[in-house]
Amino acid sequence: MDKRVAIVTGAARGIGNGIAFQLAKEDYDIAILDVFGEADVVDNVKRVRDAGADVFYYQGDLSKSDNRLSFVDAVMSHFGRIDVLVNNAGVGPKVRMDILETTEESFDFVMNINVRGTFFLTQLVANKMIMLGHTLNDYSAKIVNISSMSAYTSSTSRGEYCISKAGVSMITKLFADRLAQYPINVYEIRPGIIFTPMTEVVRVKYDKLIAEGLCPIKRWGYPEDIANVVSAFVSGKFAYSTGDVINVDGGFHIQRL
Repeated sequence: MDKRVAIVTGAARGIGNGIAFQLAKEDYDIAILDVFGEADVVDNVKRVRDAGADVFYYQGDLSKSDNRLSFVDAVMSHFGRIDVLVNNAGVGPKVRMDILETTEESFDFVMNINVRGTFFLTQLVANKMIMLGHTLNDYSAKIVNISSMSAYTSSTSRGEYCISKAGVSMITKLFADRLAQYPINVYEIRPGIIFTPMTEVVRVKYDKLIAEGLCPIKRWGYPEDIANVVSAFVSGKFAYSTGDVINVDGGFHIQRL
């Protein structure tokens, strides 16, 4: 129980896998919750293990209460502690539709994972962290939420996604406020255009927009760009900060003429 443990949701691939890999290099053991079977992402999981982590992989659905409960119980049984929670898992709509046509089914699908799942997993883990704070020496817990530039940027063809990421931003504020007394610090990262399997299908579109100056820093972001900020947040060097947001978007958030 001496080694720190980080939960990273959605770490089978993409941004989450980059975060898990970075924390493994920094001597964390890793617990992963993802919908993919481990056999389907074996190379990505092996990458994290090869970085030095004991990796506990749990195939489950963040939107389902029983999956969240059994996952957290299994992590506690396996490791005995949770030091960091990175709420990275998220989905976009299966089919992009104008907000005048968006279906309730699509809205519920996105919100149940991105907002409901994130909120109630955070609630579960936060209560474990509070308990551990009373029993472990030198225990310093951190929660990092991965939202999106879509928390404040309108995309009328995927309104449910934008609303969900704005919801994640409020989850950050609420838990930062509530947990400060324990003390458990809560932070938020807003990625911009990050090259992952989710964005690969629109690579040509964003190659052109980036080249034309969509972002001051004219390149794609990568999972390691997000992972490096997670590393900084959990390092303890932001001990007098909570509820803070870092944009990792190549400067997209800057309003320019």
